[in-house]
Amino acid sequence: MDGTTYLSHVAYDSVIIGFSGDELKILIMEYHNTGLFALPGGFVRHDEDLNDAVRRGLQERTGLKNIFLEQFYTFGSRKRHQPKVMRKILNANGVTDDQHWLLDRFISVAYYALINYNDVVPKPDALSDSCRWYSIDNLPPLIFEHEEIVSRAIQTLRDNLNRKLIGMNLLPDKFTMKDLQQVYESILGKKLRRTTFQREMLNSNLLVRHDKLFSGKAHKAPYLYSFRN
Repeated sequence: MDGTTYLSHVAYDSVIIGFSGDELKILIMEYHNTGLFALPGGFVRHDEDLNDAVRRGLQERTGLKNIFLEQFYTFGSRKRHQPKVMRKILNANGVTDDQHWLLDRFISVAYYALINYNDVVPKPDALSDSCRWYSIDNLPPLIFEHEEIVSRAIQTLRDNLNRKLIGMNLLPDKFTMKDLQQVYESILGKKLRRTTFQREMLNSNLLVRHDKLFSGKAHKAPYLYSFRN
């Protein structure tokens, strides 16, 4: 990676969140021959906007375009500068330059992305062996302050849950009320009373009801819903 291609000292990290049907999952990379895990991230080229750089990185990792994306915090603590960790990653990839630009201090702009889990084919970057889904409750130890980045992303989701149609980006176009409740429970980290949740959602005027999802006995088939445009 040629340092002259990118802005100096500016990076981004992405918390890519999907819903597997029963829990939230996050995409995590494992760096080649290091046993080190990290959020997908990257750098901004001189000829592109920050948001465009993040979308480019997301497309490279997931294969998807038009992803729901939101910037939520900037991390600039001096403690995040850990050249020994970065040097280990570089050395494992055959780079031994002690003056390499990636060893400098970086300020990182954090984003969260909400995507349909079933649409993604994760792909690692040039420095990584893998990029795969991990349960939000069972993440591997992450480098730098990436665990704090994940925590802040989830808290931001919780804070926005009643103000934004977050479920729209984690569910297919049509879903059951149970699916929607499971998304809310996964984000909030707690169980919700079914009747109360259903009543509140129906009274919110956010949903459109469709035909039932017939998969067995007709009288037990749940209705399908979609978000109102």
